[in-house]
Amino acid sequence: MEERQKRLEELDQRIQENLRQVNRTIAILSGKGGVGKTTVAVNLAYGLAMQGYDTGLLDADIHGPNVAKMVGIEREEIRGTDKGMEPIQVREHLKAISLALLLKEDMPVIWRGPLKTMTLKQFIGEVTWGHLDFLIVDLPPGTGDEPLSIAQIIKGSEAIIVTTPQEVALLDSRRAVRFARELNMAVLGIVENMSGFTCPHCGTQINLFKKGGGEEAARELQVDFLGRIPLDPNIVETGDSGKPFVHEENATTNAFIQILDKITKAKT
Repeated sequence: MEERQKRLEELDQRIQENLRQVNRTIAILSGKGGVGKTTVAVNLAYGLAMQGYDTGLLDADIHGPNVAKMVGIEREEIRGTDKGMEPIQVREHLKAISLALLLKEDMPVIWRGPLKTMTLKQFIGEVTWGHLDFLIVDLPPGTGDEPLSIAQIIKGSEAIIVTTPQEVALLDSRRAVRFARELNMAVLGIVENMSGFTCPHCGTQINLFKKGGGEEAARELQVDFLGRIPLDPNIVETGDSGKPFVHEENATTNAFIQILDKITKAKT
């Protein structure tokens, strides 16, 4: 019992040592699944790295870890040293860690809260992140164990809420904003994803999931509206291929770069 307590205390100490080297931690939240939260997290991290910021990407979605696939490192192996686990170098200025790198393909994670919390602590304290300008944390949807653990482990973390315009998603995004506030996370704002689709044949814009709901929710909750990301088939292709869309030049990327600019300039 004493030995276990000692290990926990050492882990907590290593967490604090690592976090002292991180300038800003941004958690990507969503009230419900399927709104493109991981897409936003991956492209945010990738975009920050492209701008020269030293960035870490932590996949905290324990049951559905997709970050490794979306940045093209799913076949990499995590290596350990006497200092801890080494994160995978995705590209210049960008490192990532994901439970997917430790699991066999398609293996389900059947864990309860305490084990998930311990895993997140190890990903923060036992990974040799080094100095980071930004640590981006991709969280599962909802307000359960993983978001709660991150908010409690990383004091002073910031939050971005991702939603789609339809009302069912907006109801849950409001809960996510209130969750962040309850846990003393600075809410950077709301991103409205899948906001409008331009027909490639006739150029007509079609609002498949409505439009403007995220902005309305931001106004209602008195948080910043960071911007809209249109529904773009290219996002699906780039996510599946492990090459985030933010490195390309098109209207979708331009919309995301504007969001990125607001985030880097935000004062919390």
